[in-house]
Amino acid sequence: MFSALKRIFVGRPLATTEQEHQRISKTIALAVFSSDAISSTAYATEEILFVVALGASSLALGLNVLMPIAIAVALLLAIVVTSYRQTIFAYPSGGGSYVVSRENLGETPSLVAGASLLVDYILTVAVSISAGVAAIISIPALRGLANHRVELGLALILLISLANLRGIKESGRIFAAPTYIYIVMLTGLIAYGLYQSFTGNIGTVPFDKEAFDGTLASGGTLGLFLILKGFSSGAVALTGVEAISNGVPAFKRPESKNAAATLTWMAFILGGLFFGVSLLAHRIQPYPSHDQTVFSQMGLLVFGSGPLYLILQFATAAILTLAANTAYADFPRLSSIIAADGYLPKQLANRGDRLVFSNGVLVLAVTASALIVGFGGKTNALIPLYAVGVFTSFTLSQAGMVVHHRKEKEQGWKRNMVLNGVGSFATLVVLLIVAVTKFSSGAWVPIVVIPFIIMIFRVIHKHYKSVSLSLAVTADYKTRPVNHTVVVLVGKVHRGVLEALAYARSLNPNRLIAVCIVSDDEEEAAVVESWRVFDIEIPLELVHSPYRELTGPVLAFIDELDAQRDNDTVTVVIPEFVVDSWWAHLLHNQSALVLKARLLFRKGTVVTSVPYHME
Repeated sequence: MFSALKRIFVGRPLATTEQEHQRISKTIALAVFSSDAISSTAYATEEILFVVALGASSLALGLNVLMPIAIAVALLLAIVVTSYRQTIFAYPSGGGSYVVSRENLGETPSLVAGASLLVDYILTVAVSISAGVAAIISIPALRGLANHRVELGLALILLISLANLRGIKESGRIFAAPTYIYIVMLTGLIAYGLYQSFTGNIGTVPFDKEAFDGTLASGGTLGLFLILKGFSSGAVALTGVEAISNGVPAFKRPESKNAAATLTWMAFILGGLFFGVSLLAHRIQPYPSHDQTVFSQMGLLVFGSGPLYLILQFATAAILTLAANTAYADFPRLSSIIAADGYLPKQLANRGDRLVFSNGVLVLAVTASALIVGFGGKTNALIPLYAVGVFTSFTLSQAGMVVHHRKEKEQGWKRNMVLNGVGSFATLVVLLIVAVTKFSSGAWVPIVVIPFIIMIFRVIHKHYKSVSLSLAVTADYKTRPVNHTVVVLVGKVHRGVLEALAYARSLNPNRLIAVCIVSDDEEEAAVVESWRVFDIEIPLELVHSPYRELTGPVLAFIDELDAQRDNDTVTVVIPEFVVDSWWAHLLHNQSALVLKARLLFRKGTVVTSVPYHME
């Protein structure tokens, strides 16, 4: 039944030879890897206003600094994108900041970059989904769903997870159309809105004092700290920029050339839309409110409440939701690289039957769902956690590229080194601004979580190293002589027990014993009589368990046997009958599972089940 459901929702298995055909074109890649970055245009401007227009400041002061902040973010975007174009060509195997740091800065910086990116991708899903839900409940007809934002968020995570378990190419096809519809609709909103504003055909957004989250419409004071905090909020527009450099192997050949072209297109679209939204907001003066998003306010004023507004809102909800797909494309791939290096469980390095790293998809879904529940599905509660990991990875990636240029000394290396050095310094400054200005708002969480994840990385790596050392074979290694004792656990004598005894005899052990755990004299007599009736020649040992326990007495008996001989390997044979339906298993005792679990950790012990299938 499980297999049938899996085929319905996930699709047929794909052979390893089909991996080349799962590579994606630039058109689909733009939707897969850029949806996170492009979607930030729907909330970055609003997040700036939520800082600079509230508190001791006012809406008027906040709108006045909106454009300078937008220009600063756009310049930062240009620097970061230029750096990641170099990374794509220098490290076409993917992995982005983690691989660049590993190859050029050493183990600890690479672990910091890896942990930062993993945290960033988890937050990307949580923020994108919560922002998508906010856009949905901003539609007047759907505002009644406001009290169910967590449930809506979890349902959306489930849908995107299922789509990504089907494969990156298939999920890209599903999600490409909404991304391009959003780009077209937002371009239309900006162009038509600015035209209407500059020609005097529309005024400003009607101000509702009751819905306004702040206290002052004008006046107040706006200090440098709030301006820097607003800039750090606007800098979330850069989240997702590194995604393409992490996923270069997913592109059609030539991978690096196609990835670099897609990154350039993404930068122009992201920069143009973000700057346009900020300019339009400066002109028509929306205000921060938890009742209705800034985007919705601008859409209503420019398009009215007709079909264009509804298309814009649905497209916005779609792109915000599908922005999570960028993380689903990159988190599993990055975690597989880190797992292959021995810092995460090896299961994350394995591809599923649809050629995706399905374990990574599931881990991402579970952790992002926990954040949605923990923070009530509210975007502005999650945003302060967001930028620390992003700019940490930016800083380390560009610092690593500086070292790379110095080592390789390729053509133009001095120019590129200076560019990466400036970029690393700029993103470091932004990281410090984010950490300081938003520390009390939640930025402390990733500052604490990232070192904790690095500690987990090191513990896992230490474990794998110790396992590797334990399994290593030296030139003078010789296996020890083995005394083989086989113990068959029996109860009532039935076909399954007789089959297990025959199997144990075929092993030709040094010693063969049957053991029965009995709780009273009546049970003992019944077993002894069965042994006599069936004329079983294998010696029978009876172990009394007055408290009707199975596992403890069996372990104690094996300990006694083991102590009688040196170099003794004990094989415990457990007869099990297998019923023909899954539900019938619920009607039978599963004590054998518990016993096998306990015996697994006993040194020098082999456990084997002999199944007898019921007809």
